[in-house]
Amino acid sequence: MLTYKQAGVNTHAADELITRLQKRCPEIGGFGGLYPLGDSFLVAGTDGVGTKLKLAFELNLHHTIGIDLVAMSVNDILTMGAKPLFFLDYFATSKLDVDQAEQVLVGILEGCRQSECVLLGGETAEMPGFYHEKEYDLAGFAVGIVSKHELIDGKNIQAGDTILAIPSSGLHSNGFSLLRRVLEIETPPFNKEVFLTPTRIYVDIINYLRKQAPIKGMAHITGGGIPGNLPRILPKGLGAILEKDSWTVPVEFQWIQQTGNIDEEEMFETFNMGIGMLVIVNAHDAQKICSTYDQIFPIGNVIEGEGIILQ
Repeated sequence: MLTYKQAGVNTHAADELITRLQKRCPEIGGFGGLYPLGDSFLVAGTDGVGTKLKLAFELNLHHTIGIDLVAMSVNDILTMGAKPLFFLDYFATSKLDVDQAEQVLVGILEGCRQSECVLLGGETAEMPGFYHEKEYDLAGFAVGIVSKHELIDGKNIQAGDTILAIPSSGLHSNGFSLLRRVLEIETPPFNKEVFLTPTRIYVDIINYLRKQAPIKGMAHITGGGIPGNLPRILPKGLGAILEKDSWTVPVEFQWIQQTGNIDEEEMFETFNMGIGMLVIVNAHDAQKICSTYDQIFPIGNVIEGEGIILQ
């Protein structure tokens, strides 16, 4: 039975590092960092694309990977109610291939367009001998702003609140080390380009939701899946019950699980399983939202007692 750890990724080590850092800097660990600015907060986040890049190299497709880069940071700061303002990128390679880099940057520009923010600048670094030829690494940095009275921090979440789900566009940018191990076992019955579908950017739909009802909390489902990300916004003493039969897991996740003989719990802790964002509102508002927007559906409820129960 294949696991993420066997694929080379130890999520518990990352958790331990964050725990140690929080002893020195308690603010570390949220989806974004807050910097007070008058009556507002600047909200900043940073991320990369991970080993999804390896698949882009293999298929020689680079025009959407920049969307992933923007999405990973923008979706994080979005969970705190921030309006994205600007984005910066870091592109590092052994020897600059201008055509390849242009494709990546075109994707970054498209990601910024979808995020309604500006590509403010970035850094391109040539590092001969450090990266393999024709390969590169990416990092991105998003900054947004939210007024202090509109900050979404989860503090008002209560037992009985409804957890709404917004679908992902696929794997997004997490779990690719495990996926690549599965691809070594078998070629999928569909085009591998499916796995390069860019990460969905949620700016438009969250802007719509905020006009419909107050949002109490949001979780961007990235590394760690639902069990690893939903608890980050729940106040102490609260947990959640989620109904697995409330949505259909997309076929690519089903193929990964079956081909790799991966335990269901491992799948949920590694991949988003078709859910890219969770939004918490009160039960009355949830009914109103779901009746007007068919891409959003209830997935469970907040309960007293800590822990995430998938049933």
